[in-house]
Amino acid sequence: MATPKEHIDEIRRKKFSIGGELNPLMEDLHQAVKNLSAELYAKDVHFLMELIQNAEDNEYPEGVNPSLELIIISEDITGTGAPTTLLIFNNEKGFSSKNIESICSVGRSTKKGNRKRGYIGEKGIGFKSVFLITAQPYIFSNGYQIRFNEEPCPHTNLGYIIPEWVEKNPTLADVQRIYGSHAALPTTTIILPLKSDKIKAVKQQLSSIQPEVLLFLSKIKQFSVKEINKDPSLNTVNAISISSEINFVTRKNIDADSYTLHLSTDEASDVTEKECSYYMWRQKFPVKEEDRVERRLGVEEWVITLAFPLGQRLNRGMSSPGVYAFLPTEMVTNFPFIIQADFVLASSRETILLDNKWNQGILARVPSAFVNAFNSLIKTSEDVPVSTLIPMFRFLPVCSSSYPKLNVVREWIKKKLLEENIIPCQSYSDQKIFRKHCEVGRLMPSFWDILKKGRKQGLSLHSLSSHGKYILNSSFDTEEYDDVLNFLDVEPVNSEWYAKCIRSSNLVLGVAEEDYLELLRFIAENWVSSFHRTEMKNVPLLKYVGPDGDVALSNITMWNGFSMICMSAESRHISWMIDWSREFIRVTVRYFMPKSTQEAIGCFSKRGTLLEWLQNQVRFWVASAYDFAVILYNSLKGDQQLAIAYVHFLYHSLSQHHLTKGNVDSLCGSIPLVDNYGHVITQRNGVLVPANGSKWVELMGANTWRELGYVELGEDYLRPATFAGTITKERQLMTFLKTHVAASDIPDISPPNIQLSAAYAPLTKKNAFLLLDWIRSLRYKRDLPAKFLTSIKTGRWLKISLSGGPGYRPPSESFLFNSSAGDLLQDESVMVDIPLIDQEFYGNGINNYKEELKTIGVMFEYSEVCQYVGKHVMSLATSSALTKSNVFQILNFIRFLMLKVLPANEFIHSIRDGRWLKTSCGDRSPVGSVLFDQEWRAASQISDIPFIDENHYGKEILRYEMELQLLGVVVGFNKKYQLVTDHLKSQACSKYPTAEAIVLIFECMRHCERNSRSYDKLLQALQGDKCLKTNKGYKLPSDCFLPNTDWDCLLKVFSNDFPLIDEDFYGTKILSYRNELKQAGVVVEFELAAQRFSAVFKNQASSSSFGRERVLSFLSSYRQISNTNNQFPSDFRRNVCESKWLQTRLGVPRSPKECILFGPEWEPVSSITLLPFIDDSDNYYGQGIHEYRKELKSLGVTIKFKDGVKFVATSICFPQDPSTIAPESVLSLLQCIQILREDGLTDAFQKKVSQSWIKTVAGYKSPDQSLLFGSDWGSLLRRIDGPFIDEEFYGPIITAYKNELKDIGVTVEVSNGCSLIASYLDFHSEFSTIVRVYNYLHKKGWWPSNDTPRRIWIPNGSHNGVWIGPEKCVIHDKDGLFGSELNVLEKHYKSELFAFFSGVMRVKSHPSVDDYCKLWKDWEDSKEQLSHSECSSFWAYISKHWSKGTEKILSDRLSKVPVESESDGILLSSKHDVFIADDLQLKHLFKESSPDSIFVWYPQPSIPSLPRTKLLDIYSKIGVRKISESVHKEDITKLEASELQPVPEKGTVIGKGLLKLILGFLADPSMELEAGQRQEAVKGLLDLKVFETESAIEVSYKLSMSSGNIKSVNASRVMRRDWEDSKFFMQKKKSGGHKNKIEYAIIFAKVISEGVLREKEEHIDALSELIKLAFLLDFDEEAVGYLMRSKNIQVFMEDEEFLSSAFSMGTNDKKRNGKRRRDQ
Repeated sequence: MATPKEHIDEIRRKKFSIGGELNPLMEDLHQAVKNLSAELYAKDVHFLMELIQNAEDNEYPEGVNPSLELIIISEDITGTGAPTTLLIFNNEKGFSSKNIESICSVGRSTKKGNRKRGYIGEKGIGFKSVFLITAQPYIFSNGYQIRFNEEPCPHTNLGYIIPEWVEKNPTLADVQRIYGSHAALPTTTIILPLKSDKIKAVKQQLSSIQPEVLLFLSKIKQFSVKEINKDPSLNTVNAISISSEINFVTRKNIDADSYTLHLSTDEASDVTEKECSYYMWRQKFPVKEEDRVERRLGVEEWVITLAFPLGQRLNRGMSSPGVYAFLPTEMVTNFPFIIQADFVLASSRETILLDNKWNQGILARVPSAFVNAFNSLIKTSEDVPVSTLIPMFRFLPVCSSSYPKLNVVREWIKKKLLEENIIPCQSYSDQKIFRKHCEVGRLMPSFWDILKKGRKQGLSLHSLSSHGKYILNSSFDTEEYDDVLNFLDVEPVNSEWYAKCIRSSNLVLGVAEEDYLELLRFIAENWVSSFHRTEMKNVPLLKYVGPDGDVALSNITMWNGFSMICMSAESRHISWMIDWSREFIRVTVRYFMPKSTQEAIGCFSKRGTLLEWLQNQVRFWVASAYDFAVILYNSLKGDQQLAIAYVHFLYHSLSQHHLTKGNVDSLCGSIPLVDNYGHVITQRNGVLVPANGSKWVELMGANTWRELGYVELGEDYLRPATFAGTITKERQLMTFLKTHVAASDIPDISPPNIQLSAAYAPLTKKNAFLLLDWIRSLRYKRDLPAKFLTSIKTGRWLKISLSGGPGYRPPSESFLFNSSAGDLLQDESVMVDIPLIDQEFYGNGINNYKEELKTIGVMFEYSEVCQYVGKHVMSLATSSALTKSNVFQILNFIRFLMLKVLPANEFIHSIRDGRWLKTSCGDRSPVGSVLFDQEWRAASQISDIPFIDENHYGKEILRYEMELQLLGVVVGFNKKYQLVTDHLKSQACSKYPTAEAIVLIFECMRHCERNSRSYDKLLQALQGDKCLKTNKGYKLPSDCFLPNTDWDCLLKVFSNDFPLIDEDFYGTKILSYRNELKQAGVVVEFELAAQRFSAVFKNQASSSSFGRERVLSFLSSYRQISNTNNQFPSDFRRNVCESKWLQTRLGVPRSPKECILFGPEWEPVSSITLLPFIDDSDNYYGQGIHEYRKELKSLGVTIKFKDGVKFVATSICFPQDPSTIAPESVLSLLQCIQILREDGLTDAFQKKVSQSWIKTVAGYKSPDQSLLFGSDWGSLLRRIDGPFIDEEFYGPIITAYKNELKDIGVTVEVSNGCSLIASYLDFHSEFSTIVRVYNYLHKKGWWPSNDTPRRIWIPNGSHNGVWIGPEKCVIHDKDGLFGSELNVLEKHYKSELFAFFSGVMRVKSHPSVDDYCKLWKDWEDSKEQLSHSECSSFWAYISKHWSKGTEKILSDRLSKVPVESESDGILLSSKHDVFIADDLQLKHLFKESSPDSIFVWYPQPSIPSLPRTKLLDIYSKIGVRKISESVHKEDITKLEASELQPVPEKGTVIGKGLLKLILGFLADPSMELEAGQRQEAVKGLLDLKVFETESAIEVSYKLSMSSGNIKSVNASRVMRRDWEDSKFFMQKKKSGGHKNKIEYAIIFAKVISEGVLREKEEHIDALSELIKLAFLLDFDEEAVGYLMRSKNIQVFMEDEEFLSSAFSMGTNDKKRNGKRRRDQ
């Protein structure tokens, strides 16, 4: 036996002729490999499915757990240059020699014909699908170490199937190292060095492998994927390990078995599910003969497996496939179960072939398998509760699929399920009940809740399914399963069911109150939609307390009259309402629900819904305590007894807290009251207590309120009484009436707004105190009428004592003090007589009414005494100015009060604001005036302060500092900075202020800031004048600087431009006011100084004085300041950086950020740019400028090449001759672009580089017209096929700038080059090149823009041809009709390009209707005759593509149509002179009489593609006339009376059988004829006179032609009818012959039918056919009867009577005529 290597050498030698004789089959191999290349699947995932499929089909040694392991590494172990390698390990038996030979072939799988043995492989490509992802696959198995190559072998020019022996790269040791030394290598290892552009796709597919991939594989039990990197953090593949276990057969029936399969995964990523079990149902079905296909020959039975996931499916977050053909397809069915069978797959393995009859046969059996599996799931577990079976219904295909053919499966599953008893019903016994969907009803969820609660309370529900429907199991009857139940067509029970259920059960009285309310709520919520028109309204549902106190039930209709059912809004009022309603029941007619029911409603969560329903459907009232009281109030109706009782009701309701005070007050506001005369009063303005024992009588003597509408209560309210079992004691109501009805007495009554007459005379002590009590009450109520109060204030009723003795005064002129205070106030210094209330008379009790006394004007306070005195003094001041002595008198009085320790504040307060004190600013009030001393000298220079006039008052005024301070005068400076600020002069700093004044202003500013006050006035005074002394004289603060040694060097750049504050003038103290100086505008900080400097800098920058020395000086100072802590402000930097002060080589100054400091790295790019380099020549800055490299960089000058690419972007300047551009310059520019692309290239830059400067094989091109050739292009195009960049010119390094070139518009991706390649087509004339370009454009999905011309190359040899438009081309010409009209592409191009020509180039696949019409027009103009094949092909196409549009085109364009011809050819004739032979008799007549054919052509014999009826219909619709509609008929025989013989027995012609047949026909409903109309129609036949003649009856038929000529023929017609004269003419029958008989029958039937149905012509032919048959039967009554029954025709009774009458009359007429003849 040959070794593996020898075997490979033999294959290479013998099969592929490498080093041996030529194999005669090599040409076939070439074609096979070519087909293989075209057939490889388009989707990357296929290789993985093929590998798994191959592993499943492999054979495994006994005792081995079949496994498949995939490892991907970032390592090139094959030496092919692949950055990533995929290794596949499989512990199968290994490759045999036959396997090796098979893999070196195309379409020679060793698995063919072995479907029965469990092989699942499908196509002959198999392993070769790995070429999608690798160019060189390696196989190590059973000693074989081989590889294959995608590229053609140099010896054979074949790829894919030539084996090469592998000695190293890799070795087995390399593979073992990767697999791991812990275990032996599996028998077979496949190594795939991945293509670089496929790595990402492969990793994605490995990461997304379906965990359910093992679900239907019988062999493989372990599958794993992992990635190995030296740095695990670089791993991008989600590793996974999948394993399966089976708990096998648990039951067998109907040639099926079921088992449970468990899948588990071990995955590093955090997925939600790690394992899942599946209930598997596997059932066999025999294959029917009509379902067999070639690819499954020998397979006798289908095995269909359905998988039902018993948990969350393992899908790794991806969509889960629903159809498996052992391995998953990509069909997501939307079904909750998985279908597995031996489906025939599409080539991509993504889907099954749904139109394949094998697959359709499988799908047709899926419904049966599903129903069997489902029945097994829900019915075989007897001990399992029904509730645990319900989730199984989730396996029903409730949701439709996106695949119509699968929806058919879904519908059949549903249909079969609906025939099964599978719906679980509610049962209150141990017996499970399953019924069909139509027998089961659903209940509303809320009713289920009620039933469940009732069940718990002992309610019997065994009769639940006794009301016309089985009830769905409660566990199933939930919203969660609505979609399932809708799918199963389970409908809700009807509304009447609920009424029956409630009436037949004890639901109302047999459940707790809460559940009873749930029942009512359920009815309420569904009343309008379900119950309002059902028996529910007659079901006794409502509880109420009857007149005897017992609970009763009523239906809803009971409460639609005057009675009302009620309940309390609050439970605490229930009993109270029921008790009091009895007192008023005769007028209210209101019944309450039982207390327990009402209490339950109060706690009921849905009471709103319930109460709303009750209120809408019955007279129901939810009564609050207040509402109940209102109802009682409304029932009083002027009844004196009820009015008294109602007050008692309110009193007890309030005392027992049933009504609130507010409720009672509201009701009492208009309550009817019984007055002292016994009248019931309803209108009032107020209420007085009964006069008996009242205070108002004692003080007033009479009722002064009567005229104001006050009611004086009667004494009934004082008497005791009993109501509703409650006792009211004597006078017990009075407090209630006073409180709530406002029954008032002094001091509670409000007085009328009139003068109190008693106040104008001295009152007794008792009445005085009564009056004060009244005032206290009124004051509290704030109800003191003006006139009433005024009379008390001004009335002289109050007893007082004066220094001269007692008397009476008005309260407003009286004081109340204790005795010692009174004596003091009557001291001689006061000089005022004070009237004091006589406390000896009133006693100490008068002091308890101080507030009331104050209200009526009595004064109490020393302050008021002082005010009194002050008023006296100020009255003097207002009459004339106070004298100097008066002022000192006031000051002495204040000193007196202080010595006596009396409060002087009120006195001082009363006079301090008066303007009676002389100051430097005129008469002023003491407040704000100042007593001058030396501390105020500086302040007096800058402010206008009102100093007391010492010249007027003299030095004596200084003795009263304390008194003056009390009056508000400012004494002493004491840092009164605010006062200085408030009185600051408007021009305080206008006259070169002293240093002390400026310092004072700064102190005032500091004071204001400390106290958070504004010092704007101070700033305005400073800022408004040149007030600060500087080395440049007095300047405005904003112009001044306070220097600092850190940054004074900056000011030296521009000397003599900055005024500095004079420190010698102000002293060093000025430095402590830095903040105040800053506020005033002085520049004290570096930041502002730098800003000022930058402004000067900006102005000076563009001047000629800003030369070399100043620039270097500035850079030096900039360096010095940069080394301090000072930070240059942004404005400084902006002005310095933006000002144009640096001279450049371009000859113009630029700002720093616009400049570059030249260096060697700028040299290459400088030849294609104009860059602003700083002028470092000796004529300007020289090389010394480079010393400030750091400073220049910080100011924005660009130093490094990489930082200045933005200049390159704006300074591009290509030479006019692009050939002068060196490659180094282009590469330097690309380096710039490499940096620029990070932030995106600007439009301006893109515009600059859009010139033609890139050298390509087609000359110099702009970037957007250039292509970069790469490895991806090589498999499709050559470098000469388009404007590819010249790599020889730029060198290989140009490809390193792929991304940069792409960014500026160069096309680098093979998929994006279509437009350029297409635009370059015109430059090609070699057919192979053009085909190559077309193939490229096709594969890359190119689509031309609207303005791109579409042109097709029509070759004339290999190097010549012509470009033409697609409108002149057609891909196919099946019938070969258009060879001279259109360019047929299938003559030149292969089928692979047909889709490209059709879709992209818009070439018609086949000639259009329009093309066919043009062709026909050409034939009309140029051809005398057409061949039968030409004509048949044309009209077959028209027939196939017939539509409204086609009809219009042909009608408008075709003028000729084909006509019948005796010759071999077909003639064309005007469609207006040709006719459709719809009447063969007429055709026969005209054909016999005319030499020219006038009838349209149709193929004979008929062909399937062109049915004769369809063609004739087309002729008709495009304008060809029918002969029957075009011919004009004319009777030409003139019948002489002498020739006519009456037919004596007319009944032999117009007999009863004929009339009966006609009446039956006319009675058909479609005729819409009533009996009278039918009978009228046949009366004309009864009235006919029938004649016979020997002469021939002839008719003429004429046709009008388009030329104006008339074609005519004559024909014999054996019958004729004259309708006007009611005559019927017949030619005597000729003897014998079937032709004559049928001729008579046809003509007779036609004449009769036309006469009867003149107004319904569309029915003539139908009636004519019936009459013809009856005529041939001689109108035999029995035969005609059978004929009528067979046609479903009958004669109605009224028509039978008509016939009987008509023919009886006819018989009598015959008898009379016979008798008349006998008598004659």
